[in-house]
Amino acid sequence: MKKFNSSRNIIIAITVAVIIVLLVTFSAIQRNDKNKSMPGQSQINNAVAQIDKIIKAPFRGLENGVRSINNLFNTYSENEALKRRMDHSLTIETELADQKAENEKLKEQLDLSKTLTDYETVNANVINRSPDSWQDVLIIDKGTKDGVEVNMAVMGNKGLVGRVIIAEANSAKVELLTTQNQNTNHFPVKINTNGSKKAYGLMESYNSKTNTLVVSQLTTVEDVKKGDAVVTSGLGSNSPEGLVVGEVTEVKKSKTGLDSEVLVTPVADMYDVTHVTVIKRLVGTGEK
Repeated sequence: MKKFNSSRNIIIAITVAVIIVLLVTFSAIQRNDKNKSMPGQSQINNAVAQIDKIIKAPFRGLENGVRSINNLFNTYSENEALKRRMDHSLTIETELADQKAENEKLKEQLDLSKTLTDYETVNANVINRSPDSWQDVLIIDKGTKDGVEVNMAVMGNKGLVGRVIIAEANSAKVELLTTQNQNTNHFPVKINTNGSKKAYGLMESYNSKTNTLVVSQLTTVEDVKKGDAVVTSGLGSNSPEGLVVGEVTEVKKSKTGLDSEVLVTPVADMYDVTHVTVIKRLVGTGEK
């Protein structure tokens, strides 16, 4: 009996093995021939894939979230670095622009100095200019120790800008031509016309509406025309002759209508003055 059962088990095992081998062989042949899985295998594979997707979904979400946060921090760091770089670039550009402007002004001052070889001069820097008196006064870093005295004419980048009204040991105060104080800065000037007569007059005030200097008490306006050069005449004791002031913009009747006056556009920039040249006197003379 035991021998019979043993033989039966062997037969069953052999049969199962044969069936498994046949199924595997059949599955391989079908897959190779038709590119299809065995009946039921596709459903099992799909079920396993869905279960795998469900199980891994939270982990994928967490991984994507961590990756997004990391990318956000990286982007923030890159933006901060770019911002610092841009700020640095803007600072450099601003400094370069300032230096370029400063060099241009120094060049203009040097060009002006070349035209003033007939005068004894003192070059100075503007060290203070109060906002509440911007049009009236500026302070320079040269004074009596450098030979600067009251009433000396002061040149800007291209032409006359004012005169010294107070001179200390190491500094001086300069009243500008644009001052609203009509009792000072009356420079005697000469208008170089193309005619036979030169016109002489007194620069008495500044017209802030037209940004022009007003010249009155003219000896003549017969040959005066727009564009004529205006220079200091040297008459009186305020300034030597020949300092450039500006050019004629308009000839018109005065407010009273009895006399004529000339409006002169100054060649010097009165609002952007950083360097000046104080005119001491004509070379070889003792007069100021």
